[in-house]
Amino acid sequence: MATFLIGLVILIVGGFLYGTFVERVFKPDDRKTPAVRLEDGVDYVPMKKFKNALINLLNIAGTGPIFGPIQGILFGPIAFITIPIGCVISGATHDYLSGMMSLRQDGAQMPRIIRKFLGTGTYQVYNIFLCFLMLLVGAVFTYTPGDLFAGQIVGIQGINVWTWVIYAVILLYYLAATLFPIDKIIGRVYPIFGAILLLSAVGVFFGIFIQGYQLDNIDFSNGFQGIFNLYPYFEGVSGATAKGTPFIPVFFVTVACGITSGFHSTQCTLIARSVTHEKEGKFTFYGMMILEGLIAMIWAAAAMGLYNAGSTSGATAAVGEVAKGLLGPVGGIIAILGVIVLPITSGDTALRSCRLMIAEYLHIDQKKKRNRVLVTLGIFVPVIFILVFAKLNAQGFNILWRYFAWSNQTIAVFAFAAITVYLKAKKNTGKWVHLIALLPGSFYLFIISSFICSQSIGFNLPLLVSYIIAAVLTVLYLVGIEALGNKYAGKHTEE
Repeated sequence: MATFLIGLVILIVGGFLYGTFVERVFKPDDRKTPAVRLEDGVDYVPMKKFKNALINLLNIAGTGPIFGPIQGILFGPIAFITIPIGCVISGATHDYLSGMMSLRQDGAQMPRIIRKFLGTGTYQVYNIFLCFLMLLVGAVFTYTPGDLFAGQIVGIQGINVWTWVIYAVILLYYLAATLFPIDKIIGRVYPIFGAILLLSAVGVFFGIFIQGYQLDNIDFSNGFQGIFNLYPYFEGVSGATAKGTPFIPVFFVTVACGITSGFHSTQCTLIARSVTHEKEGKFTFYGMMILEGLIAMIWAAAAMGLYNAGSTSGATAAVGEVAKGLLGPVGGIIAILGVIVLPITSGDTALRSCRLMIAEYLHIDQKKKRNRVLVTLGIFVPVIFILVFAKLNAQGFNILWRYFAWSNQTIAVFAFAAITVYLKAKKNTGKWVHLIALLPGSFYLFIISSFICSQSIGFNLPLLVSYIIAAVLTVLYLVGIEALGNKYAGKHTEE
């Protein structure tokens, strides 16, 4: 239990202190935000601070901060330390600076930011790659809440007509959220979703203590092996990684959204078009990622208690066991609904972001309803195709999820690179402040490179060879981004 409590202190206290430092680096001021200057009633819509923050939380918190930590805790209690540290210095920093950069770029979405700071060539690759990721998010976040609702709430097992009906209802909601002004759909239903989410998280948190769940501490007696387990800490759990799986890089790709997520940059830039004052950014962007880290910690702890009690359920079934075991039948249903809410409230804005990015790339005016409809239809057709593939193919979903998790971290590397260049050119900042983005970006380049080189979904190379390749690429990244930042700073000055 002590390791878990120490992790919570790192997350909350560290988040407050480091968040204050990052805010001082950026220097928010009283200038008018894009929501005020460019209000159009569709995408640029001023909204109140707490509504913006809640929407941002629900946008960024998909199934990642629940399913990821449940699988991540299989590496042992070290997860209680790495999740909060990573969240504070990497994930929340990434989210805050992505959102604040958008505020300073007239509410630009990430592709336009990438083009400005990393160049047209990188922009072309990033834009195609990101739009494809958004389609995967839309499909994945239809599949997971649909199956949770069917299996845990309705009691439907396998594939039948009602499964497809549930998917259709979720997609219809996504269609409305993608098509209509942000304050008409998302702004109105999210307070309800947010209440369910917070009730479920609070209920599970206190349930861990009331039920006396056993939470292990880090074991220092066996040195490295006792701290960074190279095999599942709980053997026999369904879906656990194979024995010998290395902590680096697999843990960080597995936990994903609970620590750092490139997907978040697309959501923070989306909500940047509704923020009415720059000084709200720390709470709206940085603070909500810390709250997502708290959700990740709660579910990691709940999963550890469940597995210590003898369960061998995989992530999806573990959610139901934890919810109903800690909160009873009624409370359990509320908690499960909270888990279902998370992917739905990420899937809707993922597709909305995809519409905005495609429209921005093709210069399609989104104030006209006809244009919004055409772009939206172009998005939903491939989402439905991916969903059908994932459902009908025995390994379809597992393949998509693995690539999605890896792609998610890859997107973060692009965002960190753009942030680094921006900070290098920013007025009145210290010489080394760009390291707050350069270092986590370099770390995640090592993670994604070693992962794709060593894993079966990639090149399946020996781990040592993968580490060497990843190290070389990381050095090239460090040198290249420093040079690009210096070049940009020599020609431009950023406010």
